[in-house]
Amino acid sequence: MNPIEVENLTKRFGKFTAVDRISFQVQEGEIFGFLGANGAGKSTTIRMLCALINSTEGSARVGGYDINKEPNRVKESIGYMSQKFSLYEDLTVEENIDFFGRVYGLGNNELAERKKWVLEIANLQGKERSITRTLSGGWKQRLALGCAVLHRPRIVFLDEPTSGVDPIMRRKFWELINEMSAEGITTLVTTHFLEEAEYCNDIILINAGKIIANGSPKELKENYIKHPILEVQCSNVVDAMEKIERQPWALETSVFGNYLHVIVSDEANADKNIKTLLSGHNISVDNVERIIPSLEDVFIFLLDEQAKKEK
Repeated sequence: MNPIEVENLTKRFGKFTAVDRISFQVQEGEIFGFLGANGAGKSTTIRMLCALINSTEGSARVGGYDINKEPNRVKESIGYMSQKFSLYEDLTVEENIDFFGRVYGLGNNELAERKKWVLEIANLQGKERSITRTLSGGWKQRLALGCAVLHRPRIVFLDEPTSGVDPIMRRKFWELINEMSAEGITTLVTTHFLEEAEYCNDIILINAGKIIANGSPKELKENYIKHPILEVQCSNVVDAMEKIERQPWALETSVFGNYLHVIVSDEANADKNIKTLLSGHNISVDNVERIIPSLEDVFIFLLDEQAKKEK
């Protein structure tokens, strides 16, 4: 049995379906990414899997326990870090660790050992008496993760763990998640930062409560976008996009910062077509080259495909 098994899981709030018949499995020690925009259904799914709310339909087992029938056993077997900062800001670093250690029922000796570990992974040695609200966002998040796994759970749920954290601290946070995975801890993490998904072993893309794709980062890039993607560097990306997306040879067009990504049906002629089209509208083209699709390219492509089907 896998640590997390989900089958046709559904959650409705009145007439609104937040999660719509999703199914997936997470293997032991895996870092499993659950990706989607805000409101896609990620947090609702995690709350069901953590036995914080019941499902409307379908089933799921976490750590071998049924989320609806054995909620207390589920809660005892997992670690959970919520989207909002979950520690007590008016307590010191050490007081927060002690509090959560007692909640998890740790004895004095084990709590002392785990406290030392949390301080090390959060890089907070010497700051045990610092009030938690005085810490930077990144250190708070590392402390929160440490408190969530004080009791050595084998399954950890992280809901938007790096929201509001700077890029450098996000990378360090993910290094910590990888260390946990190396120890055999199964981690399900939600995020809307698609670049973070590269750290995951497997990924689900969810939109409007439905799974629209799943696989490893490599599989998603190779299996869903079959046509070449060209990156266009030009003087006015907004006007350029409006001109290109009207052309029959441009299958999908999207803005990425100061560049355009264009999925084309015929790479051989696309370079010439783009330059001829844009120069004819007084838009200078600095460079056109084929690129490997990013997960953001895949996500945008799949959203567009889903929108076309729903029309």
